[in-house]
Amino acid sequence: MAKRGNMIVGLDVGTTKTCAVVGEVTDSGIDIVGIGTHPSQGLRKGVVVNIDNTVESIKSAIEEAELMSGTEIGSVYAGIAGSHIEGMNSHGIVAVKGREVDEDDLRRAIEAAKALAIPLDREILHIIPQYFIVDNQDGVKDPIGMSGVRLEAKVHVVIGSVTSVQNVIKSVNRVGLDVNDIILEPLASSEAVLSQDEKELGVAIIDIGGGTTDIAVFAEGSIKHTSVLPLGGNYLTNDIAVGLRTPMNEAEKIKIKYGCAYTPLIPTDDSIEVPSVGGRTPRKVARQILGEIIEPRVEEILRLAHREIIKSGYEDLLAAGVVVTGGTAILEGVTELGEQVFNMPVRRGIPVGIGGLTDVVNSPLYATGVGLVLYGYKNKSGRVFKKRDGNIIIGIIRRMKKWFTDYF
Repeated sequence: MAKRGNMIVGLDVGTTKTCAVVGEVTDSGIDIVGIGTHPSQGLRKGVVVNIDNTVESIKSAIEEAELMSGTEIGSVYAGIAGSHIEGMNSHGIVAVKGREVDEDDLRRAIEAAKALAIPLDREILHIIPQYFIVDNQDGVKDPIGMSGVRLEAKVHVVIGSVTSVQNVIKSVNRVGLDVNDIILEPLASSEAVLSQDEKELGVAIIDIGGGTTDIAVFAEGSIKHTSVLPLGGNYLTNDIAVGLRTPMNEAEKIKIKYGCAYTPLIPTDDSIEVPSVGGRTPRKVARQILGEIIEPRVEEILRLAHREIIKSGYEDLLAAGVVVTGGTAILEGVTELGEQVFNMPVRRGIPVGIGGLTDVVNSPLYATGVGLVLYGYKNKSGRVFKKRDGNIIIGIIRRMKKWFTDYF
């Protein structure tokens, strides 16, 4: 299999599925040329709990993506989620050395903003500049060249569990791949489904996956808040299995095929066939009953996400409303229910800004995978996590320093 150097691979290691997306860099941007998916067995609520099962899922997804793209994959941009993720805003202040802001002043201000009291078992994953203040002039996106005596950097810091990061890297390395970067999944999804106009106006992205619901809030063109809730689409499947007394795998199929999150949309005469447990004969059940099982759970997830957005303090800035993506967003009625919960416009987020196999990835399911490719394309890291890298913490710090050098 040929090895082409202009390939970027995103690896979404999720609770229910592992997805590898291969993007080819072209003159016009990114073309998606390969996709591989495989059910995940080794994760729980976004965190690796079984290395061997996770390795097998990654290996199968990568092999499928290699076959479709016709290229050998050597490294990936890997996503991470889980309730251990925490986002916070910070700021750093430095004196401007030469009365004119240069790159060194910028780096020092960001380093000052990074000086947070972080527990020993946590590590910084991202430091994302929001804006800068030169003397009393705030809202500055690029202060280089401006005159002043004091520079302040406002940044968003994302921290996560060191062991969770190590387990993701270890799983990928055991497949024989290097990790170019570890990226927070809602940050990646936002690259694929949000427009710059939405980020400027103010928007919240809610990525409802199998085991976690990831939230990111944008306003004034930059990220303001990130959080991860430890519940997702698997809870719906479990409720359906219990409520309709059917096996879990059948409950998942019923959810995908007949599920609706907003009962007024379900015709009253619709019925579905439900397989029974223990060899009993299948039963006919009104589809309305399925909706009455799904709707309260989806509403609960959306209300918890809404509470998180209110807690962030940015709810009033969301002029562009809410974008719902992830596998659960495929359910009919999610946007209608979302508009009732949030009392603002809600749309379903699908990947945009790409070429190639657009018809294949035209689904919320692939938002994170495509987003990882786009993130890798825009923020190429100079650091690669390989199997021999003993100190992951030093690797992350070096990578962040290089990222800021490239960014500014």
